[in-house]
Amino acid sequence: MQIKANFLGTGTSQGVPVIGCTCMVCESKNPKDQRLRSSLFISINNCNILIDIGPDFRSQILKLNKFSIDSILFTHQHRDHTAGLDDLRPIYYMYKKPIALYAENNVFKAIKNDFNYLFDGANYPGKPKFHLNNITTDDFYISNIKIKPIRVMHHKLPVLGYRIGNLSYITDANYISDKEKEKLMGSEILIINSLQQEKHISHFNLKESLSLIAEIQPKTAYLTHISHGMGLHDSIQKELPKNVLLAYDGLAITL
Repeated sequence: MQIKANFLGTGTSQGVPVIGCTCMVCESKNPKDQRLRSSLFISINNCNILIDIGPDFRSQILKLNKFSIDSILFTHQHRDHTAGLDDLRPIYYMYKKPIALYAENNVFKAIKNDFNYLFDGANYPGKPKFHLNNITTDDFYISNIKIKPIRVMHHKLPVLGYRIGNLSYITDANYISDKEKEKLMGSEILIINSLQQEKHISHFNLKESLSLIAEIQPKTAYLTHISHGMGLHDSIQKELPKNVLLAYDGLAITL
């Protein structure tokens, strides 16, 4: 099973540059230091799966120039991971095929509250159609593709990461139990959030991310959900182990 993954965005909730900030990262001209909100586009056997759909989705998908989306996996309900849902309207009307959404019940509750006009009331021109699929931490399948949810904690908020084949994706986490870490073992690719250098209440910092990577021992790890507090891309990359890469917007990988 060949997996192709595109990092649509690798930034945290404010993105980089942060509005009004004049730090060296926010003022950097290096495109790798300019980060939209985090999202991953995965293609497997002609099936396109999106993990999270944030407020930058419109510009991200136009840049990727791939418009067919079969399913969306939501990690949690924070708006930097859900706010792009309305921008699926032209994609739905391009293909006239309902888009499958996968999320926990509490996440769907928040999404329906934020986008009540998409889920309630009569249909009208321009309104996309969705198939809602409530999930738990049990494995499920999309087009014969096994999806393994991984429970992580974002401070006190339960969040889901996902393992698809030998690719594992964890965002917005600062704790993973030993039981859930077992689901990550054997991953060829591990994508893990790494917010900044300093310790944070609800995200892994760089030191904590590297410690988890050393424990899981993937062939290659990519750091994502990065803030301007991490530092300049090129400077940080030089300090990382050989199998750890600082992801950037537009990065494409295949395994």
